[in-house]
Amino acid sequence: MSDVPVRPAEAGRTAPSRPGAVVAVLALAGITVSLMQTLVIPIVPELPGYLHAEPSDAAWAVTATLLAAAVATPVAGRLGDMFGKRRLLLVSLALLVAGSAVCALSDRLVPMIAGRALQGLAAAVVPLGISIMRDELPAEKLAGSTALMSASLGVGGALGLPAAAFIADHYDWHMLFWTSASLGVVAAVLVLSLVPESGVRTGGRFDLTGALGMAVGLVSLLLAVSKGADWGWGSGTTLGLLALAVVVLAAWGFFELRTAQPLVDLRTTARRQVLFTNLASIAFGFSMFAMALVLPQLLQLPVQTGYGLGRSMLTAGLVMAPQGLVMMATAPVSALITRTRGPKTTLMTGAVIVAAGYALGIVLMSEVWHLVLVSCVIGAGVGFAYGAMPALIMGAVPASETAAANSLNTLMRSIGTSVASAVAGVILARMTISLGGHALPSEDGFKAVMALGAGAAALAFLLAAFLPRHRPAGTAPAAAAAAAAPAEPVG
Repeated sequence: MSDVPVRPAEAGRTAPSRPGAVVAVLALAGITVSLMQTLVIPIVPELPGYLHAEPSDAAWAVTATLLAAAVATPVAGRLGDMFGKRRLLLVSLALLVAGSAVCALSDRLVPMIAGRALQGLAAAVVPLGISIMRDELPAEKLAGSTALMSASLGVGGALGLPAAAFIADHYDWHMLFWTSASLGVVAAVLVLSLVPESGVRTGGRFDLTGALGMAVGLVSLLLAVSKGADWGWGSGTTLGLLALAVVVLAAWGFFELRTAQPLVDLRTTARRQVLFTNLASIAFGFSMFAMALVLPQLLQLPVQTGYGLGRSMLTAGLVMAPQGLVMMATAPVSALITRTRGPKTTLMTGAVIVAAGYALGIVLMSEVWHLVLVSCVIGAGVGFAYGAMPALIMGAVPASETAAANSLNTLMRSIGTSVASAVAGVILARMTISLGGHALPSEDGFKAVMALGAGAAALAFLLAAFLPRHRPAGTAPAAAAAAAAPAEPVG
């Protein structure tokens, strides 16, 4: 099967009159949703005081979003394939607005957790947007547009940190969530006005049993990974959740293989191109998030450590912001390589750049400009990789399964970031120095995490090497058209 996106042939379907506007609106929606991932970072230390809660309980305001997003992304993708991708995109944005409003009105823990969970339910916006692009855009615009949409995950996160830090420093903390709600309303209105509904649908029956099984398995797994450091990796709770995840996900896979209309088509997922793209996505998710854990801490640690730069959260956000702009700038370059050399080459190129960025970070971490350079190099590599992943997925699945397949790929990235957070947390908690009676992560600890980030990128490179070789765009369709054409009479 070709590893370039194959467009559905639909009689009478016309491209939207303003494809540029469609791409801009969908990218804005993706950036808006990705902002929620960094929205609370500037206020995490103050959340216990704001919510009148214990620090361990206030941390659920972050964990709830992670768990809700993990469950909602594949479910919304499947529902989008069945009932309309634009419709599910609007539902996701409505959940974001509702969750933001609940958080903005909250001064207690329980409503804050509920609001953050609602925000997490909107995480499927990016894969749904990519799937709409496949159905609606002209073929020549597809690679660049999907690369930009995929990169919006990183763009929103990078730009959101300094914006959130500025708002938190100068306004009441509730303004963070009113801002998120406002952006969600703007994105929803623009989607409603400018984005057409795709006519590519599967119909059929929703796999409720599969959805519940997947939810239990994923929540158990991610809860153990994200809270294992707090509970203890050898505690009964952590081990019990991991065991439950293994049992439930195994049973879920057995069920999905035997149901007529599964939530996730595991046979499609097992195809070499889809399987190795998803495995590489986990590695890239790990690699990207390792940088997000290391660089802000290096910037904010006191200079008395000998390696900390003693800067504010706002400065840390500004240092990370150029990374998002670089990811956006690399989208057209990523698309060009995908069109000419294939998405496999783009993905492998991205992996090499990310690994080089981390190697650079191990030796350059003593000045602010060092960290700006490192974040931009890694951001460029991630932009290449994130632009290639949708092309690889869409080149291997039927048009009727695009949203579900892209959503699963997004979930794989999220699993990678969760594992990165857990592993880096363990390393930085164990490799420490003492300063003023406080244990702080050591310089060697940060270098170890960056080395792991480089290793994860190298693993992604190796996994991408197993992807099928590139076949020039149009080869397969042209061959099929030639075979279907009636033979001309001789003589």
